Amino acid sequence: MRNILFTTLLLVGLYSLNGQDSPMNQGEIDSFKSLVTRTSEATNTIQSEFVQYKHMDFLTNDIITEGSMAFKTPNKVKWEYTKPFKYSVIFMEDQLLINDGGTKSNVDLGNSTLFKKLNQLIVNSVKGNLFNDADFKTSYFHDMDYNKVVFTPKDEKIKKYIASFILIFDKDQGYVKEVKMVEPSNDFTRIVFKNRMINKPLADEVFSN
Repeated sequence: MRNILFTTLLLVGLYSLNGQDSPMNQGEIDSFKSLVTRTSEATNTIQSEFVQYKHMDFLTNDIITEGSMAFKTPNKVKWEYTKPFKYSVIFMEDQLLINDGGTKSNVDLGNSTLFKKLNQLIVNSVKGNLFNDADFKTSYFHDMDYNKVVFTPKDEKIKKYIASFILIFDKDQGYVKEVKMVEPSNDFTRIVFKNRMINKPLADEVFSN
């Protein structure tokens, strides 16, 4: 089950930016956090396409996959891969629902504090609402085109899965544009969102396996 969760967490996975990041001062941090909080509180559903890049040092090229993501408040998230294979994962309360090309399975996360934490991390990263998570040290940066927050885990159990977790935000509207998870090995998974739709009707049936 640990391998399943680790693979799934990688689905939430940003982007080695070549621009010059500058650290935010406290006033900039406060203003940025207020913007993201307002955006997060006003968001009930998210529907978006994405492109995922899986980087591993021993491969010459990144592994590229495509799909769509759906979120519905308070805690329903679905990742559906469509190219080059069909695979979907649904996080809903304490359940992980998997559909691997028609082969379906359910995993109960309720008995694992760690897996609950990873699930919460995934949900909050989609909404951009991770600032008050005591399990992470946060560092804030900005550029002309984006704001960036680097989350470094404090918990030793989480460190086994994640070296750092990075969110790139739209500078004007405060929503998450890209997500990156760096593994302890320095391999990373980067997800770039596109064609994002906010607060469009989203039936509960979308989150059925």
